[in-house]
Amino acid sequence: MISEKRLLFILATVQFCHIIDFMIIMPLGKTIMAEFAITPGQFAWVVSAYALAAFLGNLVSTVVIDRFDRRTALLFLFAGFTLGTLACAFAPTYLFLLSLRFATGLFGGTLGALVLAIVGDVIPLERRASAMGWVMTAFSAASVVGVPAGIWIAAEYGWHAPFLVTAAIAAAFVALAFFTVPSMRGHLVEQTIVPAGEMDDVGRNPEAQLLQPTSLVHQVVDPFRAIFADRNQRAALLFTMTLMLGHFTIIPFIAPYMQINIGFADKQVSLVYLIGGLLTVVLLPLFGKLADRYGRLRVFTLSSVLALFSIYALTNLDTDSIPLALLVTSSFFVVASGRNVPATTMITSVVRPENRGGFMSIRQSVNEAALFFSTIIAGFIITEGPDGKLEHYEILGYFTIVMSVVAIFTARRIRAIA
Repeated sequence: MISEKRLLFILATVQFCHIIDFMIIMPLGKTIMAEFAITPGQFAWVVSAYALAAFLGNLVSTVVIDRFDRRTALLFLFAGFTLGTLACAFAPTYLFLLSLRFATGLFGGTLGALVLAIVGDVIPLERRASAMGWVMTAFSAASVVGVPAGIWIAAEYGWHAPFLVTAAIAAAFVALAFFTVPSMRGHLVEQTIVPAGEMDDVGRNPEAQLLQPTSLVHQVVDPFRAIFADRNQRAALLFTMTLMLGHFTIIPFIAPYMQINIGFADKQVSLVYLIGGLLTVVLLPLFGKLADRYGRLRVFTLSSVLALFSIYALTNLDTDSIPLALLVTSSFFVVASGRNVPATTMITSVVRPENRGGFMSIRQSVNEAALFFSTIIAGFIITEGPDGKLEHYEILGYFTIVMSVVAIFTARRIRAIA
């Protein structure tokens, strides 16, 4: 018998470690650029390498991950992620760091999808939403506790230290998972059970068909064919892409911009994530309640319009006032993250429950692809001026605003069916 609380705790820590590892690189931008003598564009590749690897990993996992015991897959991916994070702390050159971030992303990017699959397998439907809520608190915990702590550790002990600490925490929970997480093969049993004497329309055993090459081709192609043949699901994927480009493109350079252009000290930049994260934790449930009461599209549109002003203020910020800068960054965290609540609800409603798993896996790949392209775009636009300050952040802001406006119109094409 699986202890649900124990399992959910371990899954939440998996998410926590994965999110910390992905997010911590961004506040370290100034330090890493100086340490390896790289340009803002090269730093953007360090961020995007993880997202690109996660995109590729999710595509592969859509086809193969259901073939393994969930426990085996979890331990393998979590251990690989831990080793990758640890190796990043000892990267001697920029190219080594870039390669190691890619390798870590292959493991870490797939962990999120696996965690949700395990919750779906183990937790009954009537209690699954509460379980999902518990596991997803890891993102809030990472924003409020993990990132500020990582920034403080980096300021005290160097940029290597946050990777060492994250790897140590992950290693401890890999060990705990090894001794406490039981085998989970229910999904494998469901795939291989064939009623006695039942044959397909040409007299062959369906179970034997799984071994045929054509069966694998259909397993790979059919989910993509079904999704992209559906206009509503195509709209949802386009919405995912434009929304992410209208959100994440400016995020990798928030911390470097606050430090280099505004004058935040290394430790002060942690306040950006601490205050913004706390406000987000408190206010995001309000966005959900408003969306349920007044309509998802209406709340998304209103919060997106407010986000336009916040994006403009952030990317055109020119002040030496730390409180004013924190007010601007916090407003972005709240409204930009808040619009994702009704947006995600809209996306999950475009497909029926029996097909939702495959669609959400491909949607996650699209999300990771958007993360990759957003950082590449940021790297091309942001440059270092003769005075050492970052230039053209406002141009990046205008691009983000345009994508946000496109997302507003794209959202209107989505129709809820389930």
